[in-house]
Amino acid sequence: MSQLVVLNFGEGSWKDGFPSVTARLWENENRHPTQFTGRLPPAPQLPELYQQWRALYQALSERLRLRQYSLEMEIEFEEDGTPDAVSDVEFEDLCKQLKQQLNRWLDSGFGRIERQLRAKLSWSDEIRIILEVEDEQLRQLPWHLWNFFEDFPKAEIALSTQEYESVPLRPKSTKKVRILAILGNALGIDLRSDRALLEKLPYAETVFLVEPTTKELHKFLWDERGWDILFFAGHSSSRADGATGQLEINGSDSLTIPQLRHALTAAIDRGLQLAIFNSCDGLGLARELGDLDLPQLIVMREPVPDLVAQEFLKNFLTTFSGGNSFYLAVREAREKLQGLEKEFPCACWLPLICQNPTATPPTWWELCNRPTLAPPTQLQPRKKSKIQLSLGSILAISLIIAGAIVGLRSLGLLEPIELKAFDRLMRLRPDEGPDPRLLLITVTGTDVQAQPAQERKSSSLSNNALEQLLDQLDQYEPRVVGLDIYRAAPVEPKYNRLIERFRNDDRFINVCKVADDADNPGIPPPNPIPKDKILERVGFSDVVTDPDGILRRHLLALGPPRKSLCQTQVSLSLQVALRYLADEGMELELEGRRDLRIQDTLLLTLDKNSGGYHHLDAGGFQIPLNYRSTDRIAPQLTLAEALEGNKLTPELVRDRIVLIGTTDKTFRDLHHTPYDRGYLEYTPGVIVQAHAIGQILGAVLDERPLLWWWSKGYEALWICGWSIFGGLVVWRFKSAAIAGFTGGIVLIALCGSCYVLLVRGGWIPLIPPAFAVIATIGTVSIYQRLS
Repeated sequence: MSQLVVLNFGEGSWKDGFPSVTARLWENENRHPTQFTGRLPPAPQLPELYQQWRALYQALSERLRLRQYSLEMEIEFEEDGTPDAVSDVEFEDLCKQLKQQLNRWLDSGFGRIERQLRAKLSWSDEIRIILEVEDEQLRQLPWHLWNFFEDFPKAEIALSTQEYESVPLRPKSTKKVRILAILGNALGIDLRSDRALLEKLPYAETVFLVEPTTKELHKFLWDERGWDILFFAGHSSSRADGATGQLEINGSDSLTIPQLRHALTAAIDRGLQLAIFNSCDGLGLARELGDLDLPQLIVMREPVPDLVAQEFLKNFLTTFSGGNSFYLAVREAREKLQGLEKEFPCACWLPLICQNPTATPPTWWELCNRPTLAPPTQLQPRKKSKIQLSLGSILAISLIIAGAIVGLRSLGLLEPIELKAFDRLMRLRPDEGPDPRLLLITVTGTDVQAQPAQERKSSSLSNNALEQLLDQLDQYEPRVVGLDIYRAAPVEPKYNRLIERFRNDDRFINVCKVADDADNPGIPPPNPIPKDKILERVGFSDVVTDPDGILRRHLLALGPPRKSLCQTQVSLSLQVALRYLADEGMELELEGRRDLRIQDTLLLTLDKNSGGYHHLDAGGFQIPLNYRSTDRIAPQLTLAEALEGNKLTPELVRDRIVLIGTTDKTFRDLHHTPYDRGYLEYTPGVIVQAHAIGQILGAVLDERPLLWWWSKGYEALWICGWSIFGGLVVWRFKSAAIAGFTGGIVLIALCGSCYVLLVRGGWIPLIPPAFAVIATIGTVSIYQRLS
């Protein structure tokens, strides 16, 4: 049962209150509503509290900006104080205060309206609640925190202006949902996931405008056939007062809604029902589009992380196109974002509906002019046919399917799922045990708190603690000590032994960070290290992550920008490994223009189309990171245990590499790896460094395989071979059931082959040949049954 509630706040202010609030309830789409009245008292503290929340949220968003795909934050931001420190505890407390204050305000004068609504509505009703408000601070409030929504799980909130007109619904002539998808300025974000989701929608005709010019955008908005959905992804923003907003349609051009007014009005007149702005800070856009009487609109109320925007779009489109109503699809997709809130606070606060109250939100099937059609999964199959294809025809179909999959793969469309399959096979490898050459000393949260704040300052490790630790280690003669903690602050003269180590100890390897851009010059190495020794005794900490935020590549070397404060060319992991191997008489050499060699071991670097990668940014010297398959890469001691001395033994330290790094989450030196299960798990950076060092030493000293891959030609033959194999299965076994069972065995054999080869270092395609087998068997079987 569908119900509509429209709340009108009339005129008022936070200082004087809102003396005339009306609620109109349409039950069962009755044309004559029931009306209630109420009032709300002054509450000037509420918008002030929201502005405090907003300031903290935007500070958190800035801190996470560089991690929308990599989901990574380096400890240097805490140490340097950039961006400004934001307390997670303070932010959580502010969220609770905001919810309490909002409900206390509503309870104080809104009670009669709420009691009437609760009496007439049922928890099982689908309820659309539309707020007609003009005050911008009222529009900004997180209305979904109203306690009413906790008791009515099928209710969802929307905003509207107080003045609007109905838009006549234009009859549709097509049987598809027409979508105009504008992919605007994508600097720093990944829009490929959005595009892939739109391309998979059932009964949809999607036109993509990738970073269009103003002229192109106007041309397509004026299309005579009209559009059902307008979609925008990219960068957008609103003015602080929420009165207007703008869209960055490409790398150089930004447009406001008034600059598109005539084109958007034409699109609305020709049937535009829904606009989705999957971009930041959309309340200003909503205000202006509401003035154009757009029927429905989805925006993000504040800056939105890339991953959050992608997850919302995926969940909304899946639910909406699956047959659920528009409002229920938005609520479900919004609430699913709560699973990301440990990493992206208040993610489920962001999506917001803006609604023209005269319009009734259509279903997906109404948009595609198929109101009586069931979802595709409910369609009835046609009758079987006894027609059988010849062997030659089956082989031809196999090759066509293989060619199509190779083509899709070359476009990078299969890359995300190929990487996930690679992760799964990596996790299945047998346990290799810890690396006997490594010892980890970790700085935990307890260790951080145990150090006096005036000594530690913003770092995780004070000069005093570091000096004591190095003295403890020195008595047991480690071969190399690697420090994976930035030391940009000057060292006080009283720590003379520490200064001496920085200056003269060539077995003490330190870290710095290369510049990200002109506004972030990086983090320099420790000041006492002589400039002529930096190339030998300092390594950079920078890593490269894949678009899904997972660290699968090992960045060995790069050319730092001239203005970077970190001028070393070699990574910390490679620098430590080379210092260890120097005692074995081994050095790094350049092999050709792209590869590196240590003794007899060739470090084959990635190019843009290596293994499961397609169009990869392969700058610098990168190799796949062959993580050691083990629950514990090396023995570990906490800082406290190491300083106590009784657990630090000659057997643990002598002739080993000792890595020192933080595991305290507040310093954000955390990464996603193939061994993490989901986005809520992380691996500390010092553990990743240990895996990277162990990979190099294992390859050079133990002949442990590095990851290798075939050329694209051999991979294409591999895919074609399995596709033909699938075709032969259908040809040999005429029964669809037997062919399906045998095809399952073929897929198991394929998985087993890829697994065995990966154990030996071979990264061989799994998903493309699996798709080829399934598609060939399925296509031939369906053709023979339906012809």
